[in-house]
Amino acid sequence: MFPKSGRDDIDFDLERGVSIMLGEKQREQRDHHTSDDASTACEGLLTTYHEYCAHTSIHGVQYLGERERPLRERIFWLCTFVISIYACATLISSAYTKWTETPVIVSFAEKSTPVWNIPFPAVTVCSETKRVLKEKGKETTYADLYSQFSEENRASRVFKPSNVSALELEEFRTLLHVCNTQIIEEGMPLIAGDDLDYFDVLERMLPQFDRYFFYCRWLSRFGECEKFFRKTLTEEGICYTFNGLRASDIYREDTYQYQHSGEALEMENISSRHTPWTLETGYSHNSDVETFPARVLSAGARSGIFLALQSFKQEVDYACRGPVQGFKVLLHAPDDVPQVSKQFVRIPMGKEVLIAVKPNMITMSTGIADYHPQRRQCFLSHERSLRFFKVYTESNCQLECLANFTLTKCGCVKFSMPRNMDMPVCGEDKIHCYDRAERQLLVREFKRIRALDAAGDISRGVESACNCMPACTSLVYNTEISQANFDLEEMLLAEGDTDFMEEYPGSQMSRLSIYFKESQFITSKRSELYGITEFLANCGGIFGLFMGFSILSLVEMIYHFTLRFFTNLKRLAKMQEG
Repeated sequence: MFPKSGRDDIDFDLERGVSIMLGEKQREQRDHHTSDDASTACEGLLTTYHEYCAHTSIHGVQYLGERERPLRERIFWLCTFVISIYACATLISSAYTKWTETPVIVSFAEKSTPVWNIPFPAVTVCSETKRVLKEKGKETTYADLYSQFSEENRASRVFKPSNVSALELEEFRTLLHVCNTQIIEEGMPLIAGDDLDYFDVLERMLPQFDRYFFYCRWLSRFGECEKFFRKTLTEEGICYTFNGLRASDIYREDTYQYQHSGEALEMENISSRHTPWTLETGYSHNSDVETFPARVLSAGARSGIFLALQSFKQEVDYACRGPVQGFKVLLHAPDDVPQVSKQFVRIPMGKEVLIAVKPNMITMSTGIADYHPQRRQCFLSHERSLRFFKVYTESNCQLECLANFTLTKCGCVKFSMPRNMDMPVCGEDKIHCYDRAERQLLVREFKRIRALDAAGDISRGVESACNCMPACTSLVYNTEISQANFDLEEMLLAEGDTDFMEEYPGSQMSRLSIYFKESQFITSKRSELYGITEFLANCGGIFGLFMGFSILSLVEMIYHFTLRFFTNLKRLAKMQEG
């Protein structure tokens, strides 16, 4: 007989041994089932692979799945397949680069555009005579004052001319900004006096308008020129503009130019009856023939503007503007601020000048509006907001950028630059600074673009510091110019008219005619070169050429390795259970 405690220990050991044996048996069964499942999955995957290779529409893949085919042949087709995939990837990458970097092309529009669809060009006229002496011989000329100024420049740091009235000194200070500023040197002497409103002084010095703009004709109707022209502040002083938008339509409310926009001309009041014209939207469908900005219905001199411009020998100031006298004329879009010194047509005295206008307009298709501006390389009007201008154009943007750069560089801006009421205006001691600022800005932009080009970043689209890409819809007026002699004195002598030269002694006259050369013109159009449709079609062509691959081939692949794979697994599992 065993003691009770001994029997209990023996029973416990037997139970533990039995449980260990049962656990090992269960683990063996689980491992067996797991290996069966893994082998079933592998067999199902292999079966699906062979079925896919046998039935796929992709070229060459069927040879990879044939069991009886020699190994070296399968290796050959595998290499061929890999090379095809590499070729496809290379060509599709090239197509994608072309799609992302050059998605837009500028080409000719499908049909021509009549000239009545666009406004007649804005015409800005500037006389080279900046100051007319009220009493000749009693007032100090610009030449005399500049001679004194040059002497003081060498002797002193402050210019205080003697026997010169305060008004004459103000006029001289103003003329320094509009005459030949290139001769002004750095470190010029200070000129005593308070800050000036240069616009008021320029207005005070202006030649009498009706003497210089003798008569005008618009659309074969003669009239006084003051009905058609308004004063415009430019870098060359006060000029006169025909058919340009008012300053209040171009500039923002807090700018100096907006505050000096003046009253609307009679022809400008027409626009208030219709939807305002913009370059993107054009004229309203319900607008009349006579609208603003004005337009013409046909080509030719009879459908244009004709001017008789006059100057006087005794009023010419060669010391201010140099040996070439007469007028400067600039043709520009109505919503552009005229920058006369950049691009102009010279109207010499004693000439008849004919300017035939050939519009160059670029529009855009609706499809490219969804592209990023850097991809299409142009701005829509709402995409680029300017600080001083309501209207975005490339020219206005560049002018604003120059004003901001000049303010940073010189601490002030030139009197003609766009500015708000708080920005300081450069005095005479800053003429050298702002005169060189434009070139410094161009050099800065050039160096920046060149550095990006050298770094290889130019291909991704460069945004300059000014960020002044062209507007997506733009309008430029190209010109063809012809001229002939216009001898006023001989004409008056032939007509026996002696009163004219008595009334206008020293008169020199020129005639100017501006008109469209043709009634229709070809418009350029920005449109999609590579849209998403063209890109997908290109990819499909590449895949089809190298591999015979299509969308259905992709569906076929998904079908075999999802639905068909699980079907094979179920079938194999049932076979093993049976």
